Amino acid sequence: MVTAFCLLPTVYCLLVFPLGLLIGSFLNVCIYRLPKEESAVRPRSRCPHCGHPIRWYDNIPVLSFVRLAGRCRDCGGAISFLYPAVEIITAVLFTVIAARYDLTLAAIKYAILGSMMIALAFIDLADRILPDEITLGGAVAGFLFSFLLPLAPGLIYLLLSLWNITLPPRLTSVAESLGGAVIASGMLYIIAEIYRRLRSREGMGLGDVKMMAMIGAFLGLRYAILALMLASILGAILGLIFILIFRKGLLYELPFGTFLAFASILMVVLFHETS
Repeated sequence: MVTAFCLLPTVYCLLVFPLGLLIGSFLNVCIYRLPKEESAVRPRSRCPHCGHPIRWYDNIPVLSFVRLAGRCRDCGGAISFLYPAVEIITAVLFTVIAARYDLTLAAIKYAILGSMMIALAFIDLADRILPDEITLGGAVAGFLFSFLLPLAPGLIYLLLSLWNITLPPRLTSVAESLGGAVIASGMLYIIAEIYRRLRSREGMGLGDVKMMAMIGAFLGLRYAILALMLASILGAILGLIFILIFRKGLLYELPFGTFLAFASILMVVLFHETS
């Protein structure tokens, strides 16, 4: 870990930070297009106001936004500050993950998870949806990584031990991942169903449940439950503050996926470990 931070100024900032900016630029495309059920690959990026294709030299992360003063070169329409914000957030997260896990497969795994969390957070914040392309695709990726990079023994490992079941490390890791996905998402589904029956309206959608399955697949049951608890606390506190400040009604729909994303990123950065 000491070596990682010593190399941070020279290697990580020169390689990982710019890579994060580029990935952040792609995430902006996903955040804008996926809720509209459009391809994130084609066509080329266009101005949302005039539809003119953005020139390559006007599509450089952060720098182009600053050079153009947040305006389209062709029509002068305002470009949202969220574009450079997403790019910078992604770049900072990539650098922190690289410092935490060094340049390893674990860093790649959590950079992928972090990228998907950032995309889901902003999509849910703006459109109140969580696309299956990310949540279900992310769950599959989490299962694959649990085999390639075994998770540290957790709650599922303890349950298997109580039942005198011994599995090879990689299969134990897959069981941790699968158990995390099924149990954590099942817990959230039960909570949502109880709320629906008590209040006669939905408190959260299946998108949140699928996102919880994705988090469980990546982090295992222990950290998935911690992320769920932290997201619930953040949602209750910050949601109440938002409602009071902006005078929203108590029935205002909060973007729980955004809180889940933030909580899961904190799990990766502060607590999570691999075996």
